[in-house]
Amino acid sequence: MSTSRLILVLGDQLSFANPAIASADPAEDQVLLAEVAEEAQYVPHNRHKIALIFSAMRHFGNALRERGFQVHYIRFAEGVPSLQAALARVLESHPCTVVRVCEPGEYRLREAMAGWEQALDVSLEMLEDTRFLASHQTFRDWAAGRKQLRMEYFYRAMRQHYGVLLEPDGQPAGGRWNYDQENRVGWRGQRDVPPRRALKQSAVTREVLAEVAKAFPDNPGDLAQFNYACTAAEARAEFDWFLEYALADFGRYQDGLVEESPWVFHGKISMYLNIGLLEPLELCSDVEQAWRDERCSLAAAEGFIRQILGWREYVRGVYWLLMPEYAEGNSLDAHNPLPGFFWTAQTDLRCLQRALGQSLELGYAHHIQRLMVIGNFALLAGLDVKAVCEWYLAVYADAFEWVELPNTLGMALHADGGVMASKPYAASGKYIQRQGNHCKDCRYSPSRMTGEGACPYNALYWRFIDRHMDALSQNPRMGLITANWRKRKASEREAIVAWGDQALQQLLEPAT
Repeated sequence: MSTSRLILVLGDQLSFANPAIASADPAEDQVLLAEVAEEAQYVPHNRHKIALIFSAMRHFGNALRERGFQVHYIRFAEGVPSLQAALARVLESHPCTVVRVCEPGEYRLREAMAGWEQALDVSLEMLEDTRFLASHQTFRDWAAGRKQLRMEYFYRAMRQHYGVLLEPDGQPAGGRWNYDQENRVGWRGQRDVPPRRALKQSAVTREVLAEVAKAFPDNPGDLAQFNYACTAAEARAEFDWFLEYALADFGRYQDGLVEESPWVFHGKISMYLNIGLLEPLELCSDVEQAWRDERCSLAAAEGFIRQILGWREYVRGVYWLLMPEYAEGNSLDAHNPLPGFFWTAQTDLRCLQRALGQSLELGYAHHIQRLMVIGNFALLAGLDVKAVCEWYLAVYADAFEWVELPNTLGMALHADGGVMASKPYAASGKYIQRQGNHCKDCRYSPSRMTGEGACPYNALYWRFIDRHMDALSQNPRMGLITANWRKRKASEREAIVAWGDQALQQLLEPAT
């Protein structure tokens, strides 16, 4: 039996900074990449996501070969059911004593790997994923003894640790840590949205698109609109385009709900970060340099860096700190079935139709669409937590459970009892109107609470407040809202809740 190692590279670890690859010897070690049914089918993944990962895997396999590695590549059409089965197949023809892998990003896969040594009769070396900027121990140390795990304070610690956006004396650039207030401008067509680059598809990508279309005919995703980078070089070119043409307006309008464009001024790089085509600290450094070169405002730079150095690292820390119990959270006792229009986008609510439609067609929606349009609706409607989390995991090209679950269960649904958010992210139609221009093309009016043409978000919002009044009254950040609700006449409260009940019943009814 060979003493060489077999290195398994997962589909979200396509980087030469992957510690399992970085420590490998092309002369001795072999590499396995495998498109397997278990990973491609555990939820009905968006076809954009499947195509992106398969194409990026095949390109990375070629790049490994160019560096001298012997690469075993298993394609989806070969019918291998699982990663364990893929390993068994390669080990049978190329025996090795050691399988090395970078730790997976999802708890279910880590649990599956726990049985591989016995099942495969090999030693399994699992390396911590050093591509992230906060190790598990770093996050545990930060969280230890804290009553609340607030992202803001973690983010500040990360800025200080990495020296990002700091003055020479260690204070935050500009004297403030947070520029959220400048980055919440509602959209009223103030700027022309720059058209995105049309990416040239390689022969590898074209082949993958055809295979995915055939193998996953019923999954969401319009592959005719596929326009994702599938190599590190292409992903870097996409980021460079963002620096040049979108970063300057990103911060100001990052919370905007825009009828004209799904991308607006957003980076559209989360999927590349999450599969290894881009490295997070390099992006933060480049954005900081853009600010220092006066190519963007400090607010724009801080808003971007907060997403990468703050939120991305924070949600991963929360996930691994609290799993597996975290996935069972349902503190608001939400159990209503997921409406069918979550899979069709056939709804009269314009904001929801636009957010759902582009999520399904493109595998993409920006954070306010996910949190304050789709997530807000799911929260107000009391939709089943597991069903909503599974939907988010399925439809987005950047979705892996470590990032999806805390953002959905914790931030959007407040189902973790306030671990991530100090209050529920609940809002009425007036917030959606303030942030964008969807309402002008909607049959519902955000200025009406009840009656024909009233925006359902309005009555659903107050129905939510009424239903959870006891719990929300104990939350200092909800005190003014709950007090205002109590001040209303009982007859008025009853009418609003009744209208909310009626609206919800109609929205949850199966389409005929």
